Amino acid sequence: SDRFEKAFPDRFYQNFIAEQVMVGAAMGLAARGAIAFATTFACFLARAADFIRMAGLSNARHQLNVKLTGSHAGISIGEDGPSQMALEDLSMMRAVPDCAVLYPCDAVSAERLVAEMAAYHGLAYMRTSRPKTDIVYGLYERFPIGGSKVMYQSASDVATVVAAGVTVFEARKAYAQLKGESIHIRVIDAYSVQPIDAATLVASAEATRGVIITVEDHYATGGLGDAVAEAVAPAGFAVHRLAVRELPRSGQPAELLDRYGISARHIVDAVRRLA
Repeated sequence: SDRFEKAFPDRFYQNFIAEQVMVGAAMGLAARGAIAFATTFACFLARAADFIRMAGLSNARHQLNVKLTGSHAGISIGEDGPSQMALEDLSMMRAVPDCAVLYPCDAVSAERLVAEMAAYHGLAYMRTSRPKTDIVYGLYERFPIGGSKVMYQSASDVATVVAAGVTVFEARKAYAQLKGESIHIRVIDAYSVQPIDAATLVASAEATRGVIITVEDHYATGGLGDAVAEAVAPAGFAVHRLAVRELPRSGQPAELLDRYGISARHIVDAVRRLA
């Protein structure tokens, strides 16, 4: 956002720590025809929950083009500690009807999804992570809202692992370790958490005999696991969820991912136990 301010100072509004005011201002600008992006740490968007709720009501009536972005999400922010760790934001935003909820894992998907948000008619939320991540997608990849990316698949897959954001990289590590043991898994990057790619998820669950595992840097309630479970339940499938299930502490990102059950090691253990 600081780069945008330097490039377009006449289209940048600094609201400091008044997140409610920020969302309200974005609603006003959107009502006047702007495509308004409001951005802060994801944890601080919780302060504006009532304004976001009202944006959802206004969106249902007037299709307001408010785009929210929450950065520094999850335990992967590391040493800053639990007060800065957004672990409820996916639940909050998924509860808003017709809100697109997006969660990129690398720079390419983030850039493409910003453009998708701008083109999307209505309320949208993007969750971004703090750690620097490898670029895993080519420059010409597309990321339509409502889609997903099947990163690895084979005819001998014994489980489907669904990840988003930083856990995509943990799933990739788990894939490499299991492949070395001649165990094959399907890995899906669910960058669009809402609407979610139900067709791909159901097809993958069928191909892996109903073994489907989600892994997310978020509390278990209302996040990626619940979104996937809702998508595959009508087809008769259940989901095993790896998520943060207790109040976290401060620490190194890799230590926290392992301590709270969402690292590659826990994915490997789940596959061995369930497949």
